[in-house]
Order: sequence, then structure tokens, then C-alpha cells
Amino acid sequence: MEIYGAIAFENVNEAVKGANRIHLTLSDDQVVDEVLGKASSGFESGAIIIDHTTTSSPGAGMRSAYWKAKGFSYVHAPVFMGPPNALDGTGVMLVSGDQQIINLLEPELSKMTGKLLNLGEKPEKAASVKLLGNLFHISLTGGIADLITLAGSLKVPVSELGQLLDLLNPSVVAQGRLRKITSNTFDQPSWELNMARKDARLMIEQADTTHTSLMVIPAVAKKMDAWLAKGHAKDDWTIISKDPEE
Repeated sequence: MEIYGAIAFENVNEAVKGANRIHLTLSDDQVVDEVLGKASSGFESGAIIIDHTTTSSPGAGMRSAYWKAKGFSYVHAPVFMGPPNALDGTGVMLVSGDQQIINLLEPELSKMTGKLLNLGEKPEKAASVKLLGNLFHISLTGGIADLITLAGSLKVPVSELGQLLDLLNPSVVAQGRLRKITSNTFDQPSWELNMARKDARLMIEQADTTHTSLMVIPAVAKKMDAWLAKGHAKDDWTIISKDPEE
């Protein structure tokens, strides 16, 4: 590690001595709080804590207020970056909180990533947006897993799925779905709920023929059934984005 300029310490409070900027990349809120608690005896006066950990939104807000009260600055700066991005300085870093501190940090943080996105004054905003982004990644992976499973059942080569995705243009589709859902114009259908449910049934039945199961579609079909039971067969299928019990 030393060839990269890194030095390992037995005690975390020794690691932070002499540092006016402290970067963290840990696992969750509990570990962040534990490590900062143990390190705090070694903090320099006025030290700035930059936390790149994906944490809860309330946790980030709480830590910002807690460490400010103790005379230190805590800034949450989670990332959409894997190890290769960290090595290359690519990907996206989010940041929010005290703008005076962030303006001071921006030159340094910008060198660490491909794009630095400042989300404003609210100290918990970066954590919120990071969770939203990861929700999209997880949901997308579930959908792609179903796509691959159904393709196998239909004997469509996985190598051909890229062409289908190019044709569908997922980014444009996602923006369109977002606009449709937030407009609440479900009584103006482009794809009626009963027809979408029929297609979901065909997908599930096809997977069953090869003794495979889909991950996402059955859960979506269950939500469709709840809305169908309330008489919304002719509404746009995106009504499933709402809670049928409200």
C-alpha cells in the first residue's frame, strides 16, 4: 500500500492525526458512526470529514448536525463509482451540505471523479439521491434478469438482446414513464392495464414451460391484479405505480 502513498494504522485515531480533511468509504451508518467515534480523539481542530459511504438520508443529516456542534464539518459525498472508476477518476460523485465548505472542497473532489454534482444546502440530499440511483440500478438488474430468463425460455439468444435494448431506448422510455406517472393521466391509456396484465401472464406461463421463474414480473402482476379488482382494466397500466388502497 505504501507505494501508492497509503499507510495502514492499528488505531484509527492515529490515522487522522495531522489531517485537516478526512475521507471515509465504509459500509453503513453504524460503521461510520463507530469509526468516527473512535477517530474523534485524533481530529485536528476544524477538520472536515468527507463521507463517501452510501448511508441513510436521516443518518447523513444527523451526522452533519452532530459534528458541527463539536466544531467539525461533515459533508456527505456518496458516489456512483466502482473500483475501476476510483482508479481512473471517472464516474459520478454527489455532494450536499454547507456550500461554503463544499466550495472549498470542489477542486479536490472534482479530481477524484468524472462528474461532481452539487445538490445544494440540505446535508441529507446527496444520500437521498444516491439511494434513488441505487434503487434504479437494482430494479433495472431485476428486469434484465427476467429478460434473460424469458429469452432463454423462448430460445432467443442473449446476444440479440442488446439490439432489442437499442431499439427500445430505455433512457427515453424511462423518462416517458416518469412523465406519464406524474401527470396522473391514467384515464388516457396508451397501453390498457388489462392488456398489460395479459402480456405479464404470457411471460409467466412461458417461463413455466421451461421450469424457470421470473423475479420481477410476478410481483408486478400482483399489483396489476389489485388494480383490476378495483375496476381499472381500461386505464393506463402505469396506474400500478400508485397504491390501490389509497
